[in-house]
Amino acid sequence: MIGIVDYGAGNLQSVKKAVCYLGEKTIVSAETRQLDGCSRLILPGVGSFGAGIAALRARGLDAYLLTRVKDTPLLGICLGMQFLLAESEEEGSFTGLGLAAGKVSRFMQGKVPHVGWNGVYGLSSPLFYGIEEGAQFYFVHSYFADVSANTIARTEYFRSFSSAVKAGNAYGVQFHPEKSGDTGLRLLRNFMRI
Repeated sequence: MIGIVDYGAGNLQSVKKAVCYLGEKTIVSAETRQLDGCSRLILPGVGSFGAGIAALRARGLDAYLLTRVKDTPLLGICLGMQFLLAESEEEGSFTGLGLAAGKVSRFMQGKVPHVGWNGVYGLSSPLFYGIEEGAQFYFVHSYFADVSANTIARTEYFRSFSSAVKAGNAYGVQFHPEKSGDTGLRLLRNFMRI
């Protein structure tokens, strides 16, 4: 069973639809009792960092995820990936879950938000098994994470940034695999097999 974490600000239905399409049972919930029975967790995200992290904390899901990730694979998508980092400069300064090093910063060049298909390079994780170097994924974001020791893939958009990170059992992707066609489905399937 794949648990999709509902903190009131995520792209839940398209993620659920993609997981179900792959033949996996899934549950969308904010109830830790229901998420306890899941072998994998997905943390989707759209919107602002401050509101999202506050919603996670208000429901006690931040502490829950920090405990579960010790022995359960977790995939953060878009804003969900940014939550894995130490901090964000969005709307001032907010602390994240601190699972991966680094800070989320705003793009200062190019059209913002960065919307559309872009190549992903430097693939260095089983998350990308069977996915070609430079594969195209769909992005929608105004903030990015710098390349760091936790980076497992990077993308170029006026600068190089982390399009995927890993820290222990926590994985994060800045792009939307659920909106990235067959390649995105392959990545989700790989996550389910990790």
